[in-house]
Amino acid sequence: MSRVEHIEGQVKSLGLDELKDFRDWFARFDAEAWDDQIEADAKNGKLRSLAERALRDHESGRSDPARQASGGCARTKTAMR
Repeated sequence: MSRVEHIEGQVKSLGLDELKDFRDWFARFDAEAWDDQIEADAKNGKLRSLAERALRDHESGRSDPARQASGGCARTKTAMR
């Protein structure tokens, strides 16, 4: 049995209150891990090309404030699928 399978079994055995506490903890844990990864990527330059492209697109008039407010560019969403 892998560690993940063991953890899955433990989570499945939690009561409702314990499961709520676990969800709350895991959401915080996952958000911190995500923040740490984004920060590391920014520091080591992994996001530089994306930022430069976004700035070039904006400066050339290819950005749209309405699209930004609604969650981004349709072209980007299509490309991510």
